[in-house]
Amino acid sequence: MKLKFLFTQILVITFISLNAQSDSERIKQLDAYIQNGIELWKPPGFAVTVVKDGDIIYKKGYGVTTIGTNKKVDENTLFGCMSTTKAFVAAGLAMLIDDGKLNWDDKVINYLPEFQLKDPYLTREITIRDLLTHRTGLGNTDYLWSMMTISSDSALYKMREVDASYSLRSSFIYQNLMYLAAGKVLEEVSGKSWGEFLKERIFLPLEMHDTYSLLEQVKPIENKADAHYEIDGKIIKIDQMSADNIGPAGSMWSSINDIGKWIQFLLNKGVKDGKHLISSVNFQELFKPQQIVPANQFYPTQQITKPNWTTYGLGWFQHDYRGKMVQFHTGSLAGMVAIAGIIPEENIGVYVMGNLDHVELRHAVMYTVFDLFMDGKITKDWSKELYALYHPDSEIKKEPEPIKNTKPSFETTALLGTYTNAQYGSIEILKKGNQLVFNLNNTFLGTMNHWHYDTYKGVFDKKEYGTAMVSFVRGADGKLNYLEVFGEQFYVSK
Repeated sequence: MKLKFLFTQILVITFISLNAQSDSERIKQLDAYIQNGIELWKPPGFAVTVVKDGDIIYKKGYGVTTIGTNKKVDENTLFGCMSTTKAFVAAGLAMLIDDGKLNWDDKVINYLPEFQLKDPYLTREITIRDLLTHRTGLGNTDYLWSMMTISSDSALYKMREVDASYSLRSSFIYQNLMYLAAGKVLEEVSGKSWGEFLKERIFLPLEMHDTYSLLEQVKPIENKADAHYEIDGKIIKIDQMSADNIGPAGSMWSSINDIGKWIQFLLNKGVKDGKHLISSVNFQELFKPQQIVPANQFYPTQQITKPNWTTYGLGWFQHDYRGKMVQFHTGSLAGMVAIAGIIPEENIGVYVMGNLDHVELRHAVMYTVFDLFMDGKITKDWSKELYALYHPDSEIKKEPEPIKNTKPSFETTALLGTYTNAQYGSIEILKKGNQLVFNLNNTFLGTMNHWHYDTYKGVFDKKEYGTAMVSFVRGADGKLNYLEVFGEQFYVSK
C-alpha cells in the first residue's frame, strides 16, 4: 500500500514538474513572439499579463512610455483601459443586484427620471440590461463627447434630439452614451460616484491600488504611458484624449500589475479569498450571450477567426474559437489601445495594453496566448496575418485634386460667422490675418484654404485629425444658407 502511495505521489510530482516546465517554455515563446510583434507594429510601449489556472504567470512591460525618451514601461506603468471599463461597470451593477437594490430588467426611467429620448417608447421601455448590450435602438452618438466640450449630464440630455436607428432589441450598434447612463444608475442607487463605488467594491478588495476611474486622477502620476499616432510614416506623441465625461464607458486607467488581478478574479468566477464578491447567478449573467452582433458590427479579425456566431454579454464581446467560448473586449482612444480576453473553459486569460493608435498586435497576442495554452504551441502567426489584414497591399491612392481655374461665389467676409447644428454643436469661421480658420465646438481647430468652387479644405491643428472638406451652400433665396462638413449641415446663425 505504501509503495502504491509513493508511486502515485511520484507521478503527481512528475506531472506538476513537466507542466511547470511546459508553462515556462510557453512563456519564453510568448515573450519572443511579442518582441517580434513589436518590431512589426512599432508601438513605443506595450504591456502584457497572462493568467492561467488561477495564477498570474506572466506580466511584462516593453519599450518606453514616451517616444524619444528612455522612460521604460514596467509592470506598474499606467495605461488607459478605455472600453474595457465597461465590464467593471456591469460587474458593479451585478453587485447592486446582489444587494437587492435593483434588477437587470428594471426600467431605466425608474431610477433616472431625467432619462428622456426622442422616441417616448424607448424612454419608457429601455432597461438596465438594454443599456449594457448596445441594443437600445440608438445609433452611435460619440460626437456628443468627442466633438463637444459639454458635461456628461448635458450629453445625456442631448440624447433626446437623436432619432432611433432601429427598433429596440432588434439589432446592435455600439453606444457609449448608454454606458454613461448605466453609470448614472449605479450612482443613483449606490449614493456614490461610479468610480468610488468600483474602488470600494472591486479595486480595493482585489488589491488594485494603482487603478483609477478617471484620467484627471492620473495626471500627476509620473509613471504613465503617453498616447502616440503614426503620421506620414512617423510616430509622434499626441495629447492624451480624455473620456472622463463619459467615464463609465471608458475612462479607467490601470497597470499590467493591477489588471492581472482583475483577470484572475474573473477566471475565479467572482470569488476573492474564498468570498463571492458577485453571486454565482449574477456572475454567470455577465457572460451569457445577451444580443446577437451582426457581422458588420463585429471586428475585422473575424475574417481570420471565422466565428460561427458573434454575441455581446454584459460588457463583453463573445464568439466561438476552436470550439470554446471567448469573452473579450477592446479599448481604444486616440493613441492608446487595450484588450481583455478570457476563455473560462480553459481557465486562461490575458490583458494587453499599448500606446500607439490601433495597434492590433493586441488581438494577435490574445489569440497567441489562447493557442499556446490550449495546444502548447503557436499554431498561427496572428501578428503577421492581422498586420496584412489591417495594412492591405494596395496601390497608394492618389490624393484628389481640385478642379482648376474655379473661384468661390462668396466673398471671404460673407463666410465669417457662426454656423449651428442642433445635434453637432457649432462651427465658427474666422479670419486671422489673411488666413481663414475654423473652430468646431472649441474642440477642433484648424485652417481653411480654397479648394474649388465654394469648397474649402480644412486642415486640423492636431495632425492626427487629418483634413476635412467644408462646402458653403446657398439657399433658395440665393443667400448663404449653411456649410456642410462630414456630411452634416451647419446653418447660418440668425
